[in-house]
Amino acid sequence: MLYRENGQFKTSYRADQQIFPIVQDRWAMLAILLIGFVLVPAFASDYMFRAILVPFLIMAMAAVGVNILVGYCGQISLGSGAFMAVGAYGAFNFFARIPGLPLIPALILGGLCATVFGILFGLPSLRVRGLYLAVATLAAQFFADWMFLRIKWFTMDTPSGSVSVSNLQVLGWPIESATSKYLFCLALLVLVALAAKNLVRSAIGREWMAIRDMDVAAAVIGIRPMYAKLSAFAVSSFIIGVAGALWAFVYLGAWEPAAFSVEMSFRLLFMVIIGGLGSIMGSFFGAAFIVVLPIFLNQFLPWAAGLVGFVISTAGVSHAEQMIFGALIVWFLIVEPHGLAKLWSTGKQKLRLWPFPH
Repeated sequence: MLYRENGQFKTSYRADQQIFPIVQDRWAMLAILLIGFVLVPAFASDYMFRAILVPFLIMAMAAVGVNILVGYCGQISLGSGAFMAVGAYGAFNFFARIPGLPLIPALILGGLCATVFGILFGLPSLRVRGLYLAVATLAAQFFADWMFLRIKWFTMDTPSGSVSVSNLQVLGWPIESATSKYLFCLALLVLVALAAKNLVRSAIGREWMAIRDMDVAAAVIGIRPMYAKLSAFAVSSFIIGVAGALWAFVYLGAWEPAAFSVEMSFRLLFMVIIGGLGSIMGSFFGAAFIVVLPIFLNQFLPWAAGLVGFVISTAGVSHAEQMIFGALIVWFLIVEPHGLAKLWSTGKQKLRLWPFPH
């Protein structure tokens, strides 16, 4: 009875096209933001920040970028880890080589480097699609691994290829404690998610979805496939590059090229598939699933084994995590191919009619 639209009248097209047209949704979003910015920093522990919340926020931002390309534009990409690496090393080089460069401009410049890299490897999308495009973007992953491992200029000529950053601050506010890192990532994620949501609702977003549904028909009605596909690669790569810079600067602190391996690309792709293709909300669901589930299984499996009298080793826990994780991914693809976002949407629709029969 609480989730109804009775009496909520719209008097303009602008009001009807709000991101949250229902009052209850707006209040719920404000409550979530209040909890995120006020209650969580007050009560969460350092372990919660470093192991769960900060990785979740950064991965959610990267998943938003992947969802723009894969979910909204329909261009399969397996090079997301490479875009994150380019964003991280681009931001690092600007940050280290330009004395006094603030953190936020360094992150933006790293994102722009990823944008150029993404457009370059997005050019094959103008000629190929499907599996062939996936292989073409996978080449970006191998190229980035080779580039940052062999060209020492990108890593400031360090023998091991490992680089690090320190003394991060924004407008004089140090980004060193776990709470400050969490709040910084949360603020950036809110801005990126809001911008992405408005972008996919705009004219260019409708062009992306037309290309996804049927590119030939989209070209017939006047949509330029080259502009739509490359713009999707550009926007997606920028967001992923900024997320990669945050992953390196804020979460890792010190990293090497192996931190952005092809495994990262698959994790991001699984996030948008499990969360829901073509859904900004699904990016958050998928990131939460991928980040929280391994931690939960790592704590739950030894406890469950102890109840039945078994002792499971650390290696056994790791293998069991991978098997359960893979089985859940397959289960989601079979039972609900539209992801967790579809389940959320269905639940909201049923709640609107409750307690009456559906």
